[in-house]
Amino acid sequence: MQSIHPKLTLVGAGPGDPDLISVKGIKAIADADVILYDALVSKELLTYATKRAELIYVGKRVGKHSHTQDAINELIVYFAQEKGHVVRLKGGDPFIFGRGYEEIAYAQKHGISTAMVPGISSAHAVPALQNIPLTSRGINQSYWVTTGTTSTGELSPDITIAAQSSATIVILMGTRKLTEICQVFQDEKKGNTSIAIIQNGTLPNEKIVVGTIDDIQEKAEKNEIGSPAIIVIGETVNLRQDQRLSSIQQQVFAHGQ
Repeated sequence: MQSIHPKLTLVGAGPGDPDLISVKGIKAIADADVILYDALVSKELLTYATKRAELIYVGKRVGKHSHTQDAINELIVYFAQEKGHVVRLKGGDPFIFGRGYEEIAYAQKHGISTAMVPGISSAHAVPALQNIPLTSRGINQSYWVTTGTTSTGELSPDITIAAQSSATIVILMGTRKLTEICQVFQDEKKGNTSIAIIQNGTLPNEKIVVGTIDDIQEKAEKNEIGSPAIIVIGETVNLRQDQRLSSIQQQVFAHGQ
């Protein structure tokens, strides 16, 4: 009988586009005996698994939890001890609002060896693919990545602090708090600040709406923007429009030759 070597590998699947996972992540999937995967993970990534691997959905979305976090922790330990190598496949990067450390700590507490494969966070990839840099010389010196909603359901107080700076602010899980977020910036007399909301970033059904703090709620409603989406606030959002205009100007110039 083959001996079992319990192991957990956390794999960041990236922001949605299956091509944005790392090579190391693909190798881990191919080596897995069991894969516990999340809601925002592309099903295409599961094709890298062997036929022997068990594929188990444990997704959590707002109001639609197939498993609690405690139950997921228990499943990790159970399958690692019974089957061997468990891959916990999570959207984005497991250590950025992904509760990845909790899962690793729980596995280690039960004597299971662990490994981590970072993923590309939507906080970085989604703005980049919309030509929105998070930093740009002469505009800002830093950027913030914050959750829109705390574990108690309140607006993150960090947003108020960030609104007082010149930083670009990326807000995850914040679309339900859009009214409150806008109010924070309006209280700081920053109603003209540029803002973009990007839904389903990196995917074929991606949608984006761009405006200012003062008009973004109306635009988001008109364009039926929902979750999952990220919010980007700051003057670097304007560079997307500048780049688009530059591209159009180049096309016009080329046609005029």
